[in-house]
Amino acid sequence: MIKGPDFLPMFEPGEPPTVTRFAPTPSGYLHVGHAYAALVAWESARAVGGRFLLRMEDIDRQRCRREFEQGICDDLRWLGLYWDGPVVRQSDRMDLYDQALSQLDRLGVLYPCFCTRRRIRVEIAQAGQAPHGPVGEAMYPGICRSLNVGERRHRIEAGEPYALRLDVGRALELTGALTWYDVRAGTVRARPETLGDVVLARKDIPTSYHLAVTVDDARQGVNLVSRGEDLFEATHVQRLLQALLGLRTPRYYHHNLVADANGLRLAKRNQAMTLRVLRQSGRRPDEVWRLLGLPDPAPATAAQ
Repeated sequence: MIKGPDFLPMFEPGEPPTVTRFAPTPSGYLHVGHAYAALVAWESARAVGGRFLLRMEDIDRQRCRREFEQGICDDLRWLGLYWDGPVVRQSDRMDLYDQALSQLDRLGVLYPCFCTRRRIRVEIAQAGQAPHGPVGEAMYPGICRSLNVGERRHRIEAGEPYALRLDVGRALELTGALTWYDVRAGTVRARPETLGDVVLARKDIPTSYHLAVTVDDARQGVNLVSRGEDLFEATHVQRLLQALLGLRTPRYYHHNLVADANGLRLAKRNQAMTLRVLRQSGRRPDEVWRLLGLPDPAPATAAQ
């Protein structure tokens, strides 16, 4: 038996139409937890006559495959969660992310980082009392932040590989204090410094999750970002990027995560039961919703 979600009421009568999105990474097939996340976004839009968008976050071309993308679309149709407009793929939008990087570079909030992952781990170990992010992972200690312009240019021209990091301290000097609103948590003060100088692009993947979703949500007119509470902390950095890029800040709903009877979060890495397997075994969509302790949603009226 799967432990069900805390499905929260989110809207008041008379609110403007809501635009939501479901944005999976096509590196595997959807599981029951994904079904819940998609339903939250779908119902949030449909309850007020809004729009529900589907976006493939496929910037990691090594892991993402078109067969998984097709499977995601098939699963959503099977569940009756039809989306509005064409499917958007991040892999087709690299020019938009490059424009955003150029804008950030002009603001002076990017710097090249030449550190390998191994060197970063060594530096953290040597630091003794390294600062840690909110999820317990050691943050990047700023090894390359203090490099002068000449050394940066010399190493780039020499062909040394590097990533582009966000200078969070410098960025906050430009923006000042920031807040964002979450349906469950209320008004939240943005604390991007708790995640450190995050990577926004690197050679093998010319954008990052933080940058891509920030740009895409704004470009697509998403005004309610519904996603799992495991991404709550990521919003601190994305709020900073919105301020730097002059983008509107949506509302957020970081809903709870669906877990199995042992309290283990349903995730690809935990080999959660996929919707594809349920479909192929003859199960019905209403059985998925009952498994989650939810009523079967009304038939969708929007066509793809």
